[in-house]
Amino acid sequence: MKLWIPSTLFAVSVLIFSGCSQNTPKPANEVTIDSSLPVVELTQNGVFADMNAIAFEWKNITDPRVEGIYVYKRVFDPKTTQSGDDKESYYDTIKGRFATHYYDNNIKPDTKYSYFFKTYSKTAESKRSRIITINSLPVLQSVSWIHSIQGLPRSAKIIWRPHTSKKVKEYIIERKTLEDEEWKKLATLKGRFNAEYIDTDLKDNYVYKYRIRVVTFDGIVSTPSEIVKVVTKSLPKPITDIVATKNLPKEIKLDWNKSTDKDFARYYVYRSDEIDGKYELVAKLYNNTFVDKIKEDGKSYFYRVSQVDKDSLESKHSQLSVHGMSLEKPNAPAIVDAKIVGNSIEIVWSKVDPRTTSYTLVRKAKKGWFDSVTTQVDGIKNTKYKDSDIAPQTTYFYKIYAVDKNNIISKPSIEIKIKSNKAGVVKTTTKKAPQEVQEVQQQIDKNTQTPKGSDEGKIIPNNDF
Repeated sequence: MKLWIPSTLFAVSVLIFSGCSQNTPKPANEVTIDSSLPVVELTQNGVFADMNAIAFEWKNITDPRVEGIYVYKRVFDPKTTQSGDDKESYYDTIKGRFATHYYDNNIKPDTKYSYFFKTYSKTAESKRSRIITINSLPVLQSVSWIHSIQGLPRSAKIIWRPHTSKKVKEYIIERKTLEDEEWKKLATLKGRFNAEYIDTDLKDNYVYKYRIRVVTFDGIVSTPSEIVKVVTKSLPKPITDIVATKNLPKEIKLDWNKSTDKDFARYYVYRSDEIDGKYELVAKLYNNTFVDKIKEDGKSYFYRVSQVDKDSLESKHSQLSVHGMSLEKPNAPAIVDAKIVGNSIEIVWSKVDPRTTSYTLVRKAKKGWFDSVTTQVDGIKNTKYKDSDIAPQTTYFYKIYAVDKNNIISKPSIEIKIKSNKAGVVKTTTKKAPQEVQEVQQQIDKNTQTPKGSDEGKIIPNNDF
């Protein structure tokens, strides 16, 4: 007779004896040996070993005196080489003489065991069978081939060849970094033909190690596979040599070194009012130049530039700020004299800013508390002006603005006040011209038009000046 039932089918097709209850017969302390009782004789292929089980098959026992079979077992110490003879101890009882199979699932992988059997009657035991020494199978080896995909953005991809054993139920993925002392279980993938795992949310330019264990349907975990290493993709290189202008009217221009990265996608430009303030994304570009249109003169901003690759990885830029500013207003002219010339008023000022190309004069004529007229003269090329349109008993206020070639208007000069009387023009109050720019609250319209609310009357420049 041959052992014809695989170990994986024993649970459903073989009579299993696992442990003894209170009513299970056990060998007596003083054993009576009856040499006429049949001895258990294994079949030709009557022993089968697995990683976690050992099974036996023997020939039929026909002697009606046999009540059952005693099983004796010994676990060998892996550190010794003793044969095990006469060292086995009682382990289990098989009731009845009709059983021809025994299945022991209290087995450790790759461990040496020895067994023998005795039949028993109501009054005696048979001689023991021959001692069977057997080694359980070692744990299953892991997958035979494993490979890693390098340079993925914040990810690692592991592939392997599906295990050839049909016992495999699932795979355990384990990971370790250079800082870790022990392997950590990362994931469990069910299915023998599952042969890929992608690890995400990883650090940039970081080293990770991976290995795989397989798990059988009966819970046996294999040895670990070969270790594979993954280095995640590094961030793009930082943008360097960023230059921002400070002399362009109503705009700030940025330039920087062009990226040499092969997988370059675009540039990101960030802007903030303060160097350590909150930076907002203001542009996404393909060229290494950015022009920021500014409505204000002398407006200051701080900028940061980064590059983004095709995988949306962005270079570091938090420590690379550059300061830019739109062109400031020219300095206001300084009034140096205001005097009476006949029935006219003559205003003289000095050129303070070399950027100045022309001047604008603003005059306010006031009679009483509410009757006032504001006029202005644009495009004055020299540094003096003669106002001949003078009315009696009227107070006049004068301010001068410098204008540069970009039509940027300065802040106003100090205001001059002169009052006429019935007989003619009388200089009643003057203010000396300042040597520096004076602050005023009202800003001249950038197009140098007559301020709203004023009359349309224009002071005509005297051609004699």
